[in-house]
Amino acid sequence: MITHNSNYFALIAHRMNLSDYIKIARPDHWFKNLFMLPGVALALVLADVAFSDALFPLIIAVASTCLVASANYVINEYLDAEFDRFHPVKKHRPSAVGQIRGGGVVFEYILLGGTGLWLATLLTPEFVLFSAILLVMGVLYNVRPFRTKEVVFLDVLSESINNPLRLLLGWSALVSGQLPPSSILLAYWMGGAFLMAMKRYAEYRFINDPQRASLYRASFKHYTEQSLLLSSFFYALSSVFFLGIFLIKYRIEFILSFPLIALLFTWYLAIAMKPFSSTQTPEKLYKEKLFVTYVAFLVAAIALLFMIDIPSLALFVEPLKY
Repeated sequence: MITHNSNYFALIAHRMNLSDYIKIARPDHWFKNLFMLPGVALALVLADVAFSDALFPLIIAVASTCLVASANYVINEYLDAEFDRFHPVKKHRPSAVGQIRGGGVVFEYILLGGTGLWLATLLTPEFVLFSAILLVMGVLYNVRPFRTKEVVFLDVLSESINNPLRLLLGWSALVSGQLPPSSILLAYWMGGAFLMAMKRYAEYRFINDPQRASLYRASFKHYTEQSLLLSSFFYALSSVFFLGIFLIKYRIEFILSFPLIALLFTWYLAIAMKPFSSTQTPEKLYKEKLFVTYVAFLVAAIALLFMIDIPSLALFVEPLKY
């Protein structure tokens, strides 16, 4: 009986340990790879890829990117453990409470990253390259001596560059030999920087103690609520500027989406200003049901503007003759 009970508790401990390693891979963050879909849409529209030819590569691309992203999450959580102990919520993470071992992290990182890159080889050479760059960015962001997450402003810019990388992954899953316009890549980067700056802002306000905040995240030594808000304003303006270049150049009808996009940025800022804001943990944004509904409406509106022609909108970009 004693042996049976010992085996039982050992099995339970093993399962709990395995669940911790699954948790640090953050499968609940895989929804972020939806940012690949605009790259897919651009490939369908600008590169004349047939939808019937896109489905299988898209499935492989999403699976590959999820695994590579999870490899980055694994080292992120393990290397952040000593700092997460100063965060009111993150101090309960498996790594922060000492339930994760370095050897297991190395094995999981190699398994996830290696499998993700192997799946990438089933697609285009560009997709393999961008997958490898996504993996490298995880190292630069988390691992010393680089650890860009500890450098003020660079922390936001180096993390948000994963946004245009995801767009490129969606595009290159279907297209080889050409890249999407740089204007949309820059808009995506600055849009991601806005989202990340808002996350930093919400975290800083949530901790509500500059000294403790700087122990949790070194870059917080140099941030203030004001500097985070001002930088997010810069990122939002830059994103809309580059987005405007892209939208007007490729389809004038998209000019009608500008007020809707401006409202999207403003609404997200309002959410970030709430106490216990869900922008700290974007995987919980689904709780902002009205906002999520609006995002779905915006996507539908932009899809509709793909299909309708309004020649009279040319008056916004051409001299008015009378």
